[in-house]
Amino acid sequence: MIREETVFGPIFSRRLGTSLGINLLPEKGKICNFDCIYCECGWNKDGRDDTVLPTAAKVRADLENMLQHLLRQGVKVDSITFSGDGEPTLNPEFPQIIDDTLALRDELATGSKVSVLSNATRVHLPEVFHALQKVDNPIMKIDAPTNELVAKINHPAPGYDVARVVESLKQFKGNFILQTCMLRSKEYDFDSSRPEVLEGWKEIVRQLHPREIMVYTIDRPTPAQGLEKFTVEEMTALVQPLIDEGFCIQVKG
Repeated sequence: MIREETVFGPIFSRRLGTSLGINLLPEKGKICNFDCIYCECGWNKDGRDDTVLPTAAKVRADLENMLQHLLRQGVKVDSITFSGDGEPTLNPEFPQIIDDTLALRDELATGSKVSVLSNATRVHLPEVFHALQKVDNPIMKIDAPTNELVAKINHPAPGYDVARVVESLKQFKGNFILQTCMLRSKEYDFDSSRPEVLEGWKEIVRQLHPREIMVYTIDRPTPAQGLEKFTVEEMTALVQPLIDEGFCIQVKG
């Protein structure tokens, strides 16, 4: 399982290029309101030894030090990316951290984008939505179109409702990126290519009309065993109707 420091990388991201990561969750633990079967950070139950969240002050100091170091080294960063060991918007200082990050980017990493990888569960909170609106790439996850299907792949915390998430995402008026992982699992009875998954997901895409869609598959070790990845060709064929409708879709294996 992966455990990240508060600021880590840069690493090469399939979707974002050279990416400097920011982890707003414990450095030696995992806190998330999802427990996805494909999460490279492992199961939530295996990451409970550390529950200390980094403060806005620590994030700002660590990021400033790293950006100054990269500037001296002449290293260009394509994206400053909030990812890490769980859902970044769970950090109570998330809005302040976004403001600090944008200011440091403008000072020390001109040309870099600020991206947030989120499961979109907290977009209904005004302070979270307003913070996400400020970043270049708010990347919001929907893997399945119904609560029953989400339960199979994402194992969300009680109270999750995909319909509420969709309504909350409408606030972006299309100015966001939708992210979807495609996979198969016999044990968990889930297959992204099944009509019950694919057709419902496509309808959500049409409702939200995101400016871009990132479709990808598993690429690293997963906590659940026996998961099957899709090929780029398979995923492209599955989303081709949306491409034909004019949607901008990035497919990564």
